[in-house]
Amino acid sequence: MAKINNLDEATARIEAALYSSGRPLRIESIVRASGTESRTKTLQLLESVMKKTKTAFKALEIVKLPDESYVMQLKPEYSSTVKRYASKPVLPNATLKTLSYIAYMQPISSKQLVETRGSGVYSHLKELRQLDYISHQNVGRMKIYTTTEKFQKYFGIQGDVEDLKQRLFSKVRKTASAK
Repeated sequence: MAKINNLDEATARIEAALYSSGRPLRIESIVRASGTESRTKTLQLLESVMKKTKTAFKALEIVKLPDESYVMQLKPEYSSTVKRYASKPVLPNATLKTLSYIAYMQPISSKQLVETRGSGVYSHLKELRQLDYISHQNVGRMKIYTTTEKFQKYFGIQGDVEDLKQRLFSKVRKTASAK
């Protein structure tokens, strides 16, 4: 690909990549998309795009994630407002069930997850790790999963894990008694 010298064009390419990807992008991907072939120049343009997004949009943001990737996303406080307009759910139902099980049972081992949710859980775990909704620690040969700060921010959860578990339990109880 030819090197792009026009900063407006490079900026537009960064915006297009972030908007269309629908997932976090590593800086290397953003450099390729920008066409500048310069990490430094791309980071400067990316900072500029982030500032413009912050002032121009009220419900959208570009965020640098803990793993150093960047994502254009809806601010978490607007996710419930637009649910009915979204063309596809954030996560497939099975993956969402796995995530909610992890949130309620955390810390939980992959062995316990497979026993409860089945072998399809491995693809769910991969997707949830890529989205940075869960993390794991190796304990011997076992992986122990917990939810992340990004999970809490995205789903609008305040408080600690025990508070989250109490709220989930009360929702499950209400749902069960309504049937």
